[in-house]
Amino acid sequence: MTDELLRVHDVRKTYDKGRVIALDGVSLTLAAGESLAVMGPSGCGKSSLLSLIGLLDVPTSGRIEVAGQALGEVRDPYAYRARTVGFIFQDHHLIPAMTLLENVEAPMVALGLPRRVRRERALALLEDMDLLPRAHALPATVSGGERQRAAVGRALANRPRLLLADEPTGNLDSGNGQRVVELFMRHAREQGLGIVMATHNPEIARCCDRLVLMRDGRIETPP
Repeated sequence: MTDELLRVHDVRKTYDKGRVIALDGVSLTLAAGESLAVMGPSGCGKSSLLSLIGLLDVPTSGRIEVAGQALGEVRDPYAYRARTVGFIFQDHHLIPAMTLLENVEAPMVALGLPRRVRRERALALLEDMDLLPRAHALPATVSGGERQRAAVGRALANRPRLLLADEPTGNLDSGNGQRVVELFMRHAREQGLGIVMATHNPEIARCCDRLVLMRDGRIETPP
């Protein structure tokens, strides 16, 4: 793997006029098709790092590039997220009033894809996630593992280049957690998708190609 997908260079993020330091000079790289686990105690900066890569927030200083584009130069963060990044959170964030099928279809509306294409792609993803029999069920009527697998399908719907997973198995038992990770890892390998995953779980972290440890907003081991 030689194609660099992500570069984070000397990134700092502070709050409260600099009195709270979330990230303190973080640097790392990620190749296309590579997976990186980020581990560390609560409050170490894992979620802050993912938020900056996903343009949900902006760094106080430093530079982040995705596929050669400096995120500081992105004029439409919504379009960047729709086309480039898929998110998986600990809480699935499915829309309660929409079926699993509709939830997986929803991100594709931003790309302007025809309804037929959206439906076909969503059904294929639900099949990949072993959820096709539950396609027309509402999130409240399925299990936690099924909701999280649907969230993985939704994150992959726009065929992003980069998948950001923030404690994606935190609410699942070990069996379901392993299954969820295996599913999106398989897609990453098949599609050349880069993955950055924040996790507390060493077993889940071992599924990734590389591991970095964070503490107090810094990376303790080199990427």
